Amino acid sequence: MAHTNLDLANALADAKSQYTAANPRSHELHRKACGPLPGGNTRTTLHYDPFPVVIEQGEGSVVTDVDGHDYADFIGEYTAGLYGHSHPVIKAAIEKVLKRGLSLCSPTAAEAQLAAILCQRFPSVEQIRFTNSGTEANLMIAGAARHFTGRDALMVFNGGYHGGVFYFATGASPINAPYPFVLGEFNDPDTTLRRLEENANRLAALFIEPVMGTSGALPVNLDFLKALRTRTEELGILLVFDEVMTSRLSPGGAQQLFGITPDMSSFGKYIGGGLTFGAFGGRADVMAQFDPRRSDSLPHAGTFNNNVLTMAAGLAGMRDIYTPAVAIAHNARGDAYRERLNSIIEALDVPAQVTGAGSMLGFHFTREVINTPHDARRTPADARALFHLAMLNRGFYLGRAGLASLSLPLEQRHYDDFAEAFREFLTVYANVLRGM
Repeated sequence: MAHTNLDLANALADAKSQYTAANPRSHELHRKACGPLPGGNTRTTLHYDPFPVVIEQGEGSVVTDVDGHDYADFIGEYTAGLYGHSHPVIKAAIEKVLKRGLSLCSPTAAEAQLAAILCQRFPSVEQIRFTNSGTEANLMIAGAARHFTGRDALMVFNGGYHGGVFYFATGASPINAPYPFVLGEFNDPDTTLRRLEENANRLAALFIEPVMGTSGALPVNLDFLKALRTRTEELGILLVFDEVMTSRLSPGGAQQLFGITPDMSSFGKYIGGGLTFGAFGGRADVMAQFDPRRSDSLPHAGTFNNNVLTMAAGLAGMRDIYTPAVAIAHNARGDAYRERLNSIIEALDVPAQVTGAGSMLGFHFTREVINTPHDARRTPADARALFHLAMLNRGFYLGRAGLASLSLPLEQRHYDDFAEAFREFLTVYANVLRGM
């Protein structure tokens, strides 16, 4: 640690060296994986330099890598791991249906029960259908909106993410679905409403994350969201909330938290109980397009849309674990914890801040106000890498981009230990952070 306070480059080099020395087995497995897999990877989000740790086991809120290190899990599978890695209720539900057989090629009782709970919980959802991922859910909404309105274009936001083929980190990805997109600017009403007006006659839907996840847990400004709700309704444009991450933020998701009801909503992540899951729902007149009893119905296929494992796990989670009372308490805990971390930053007077809402947290290393994805990019990539590796070296599992999502089985000792490690990081690297 001799160079930690010299400059960012030296600090990062030291952290990489320590990390590499501590993880020889992960390093070797990564090297071997690079043969059959491009970059040794089949999920881009999980790659980071110099190589990712390979996790082989999870129990509660702790994961263990192949080199034998335990980590308190603060990424929570990017919000999908709300229940942790071994919740007994989820495990019992899965084990019960496993005994009855897989791939039954039939409707199941559990899917209707889970659908009924989601319709009851989320204000926008009059009817719902299941998919295998949030990406699929957003693709289905896009198709439904285009057919329903007779318009072809979709408005999305710079810095937004709606799945593997709806990725707008810095503009549009070259492998995005081939729809005409209009880019809005998150929390910038003047620019966004102007572009909305200019393209109103061809816009079928506007997609927005009420809290931008991959851009660093950035909450939407309420007045901005109200303006979008009002103007889309006036112009006949479907307002879509991507609640794949944010549905955990209250019993009825961000739409209940902010008090604004969209026309359509997409879901995923934790609602499947930790298994592959997606869903899309909303107004009955839009969803009626998928009613197979109609001669003009839209097709919606998917072999595993209602797979018995996900339906059982999802139903057990939403019915028996993540009750409205638990959702309220868990997100209140997250809000209090974010305040605690920010108080540590304030006491040390370093350029950092923690953003987010409820159980979603984003770590940034700048004093400037973080309101947009452009603001979030003020934190250098190397600073995010340094924080990530430093916390891994201290036993805490996080995403490279600085996102954290809190799981239910995290204990007070995990929160206390993380806060102390965060304080230590800010203290050790104070000069590095101030010198960026």
